[in-house]
Amino acid sequence: MSQLGHPVGAALAFVWLGMVLAVSVLEAPLKFRAPGVTLALGLGIGRLVFRALNIVEVVLAAVITVFCAAAPSTTVWVWALLGGLWLVLALQLLALRPRLNRRTDLVISGADVPSSSQHLVYIALEAVKIVLLAVVGVVLIASIP
Repeated sequence: MSQLGHPVGAALAFVWLGMVLAVSVLEAPLKFRAPGVTLALGLGIGRLVFRALNIVEVVLAAVITVFCAAAPSTTVWVWALLGGLWLVLALQLLALRPRLNRRTDLVISGADVPSSSQHLVYIALEAVKIVLLAVVGVVLIASIP
């Protein structure tokens, strides 16, 4: 497994990157443009899609971490990048998602919810995650012996 650590880690980082781009950049904004999709319906769909994505993200982060741990040539830079990915995931899943879910519940129930910057913070963290995943993938490819 040590010889496969960086190639598998790089491949998984790029798979993860593709998933984030497909869901966060394409699906999330486009679903609200579909005919007949109300704000409440779009938020309900988004909640399901992002819950599934987040579960897969945690699994991919764990598997990439395990493969990098098994590769003896994993550098401190790779560990710093992986730590950054784990931090972004933790902020999104533990700090923002519960708050966004509460707001979504209110909107779906018909409540008039004041504007909030939490969604913009989530989007900013998605942008950071996209950059980190691209860099992790490239660094891991470059470190293949």
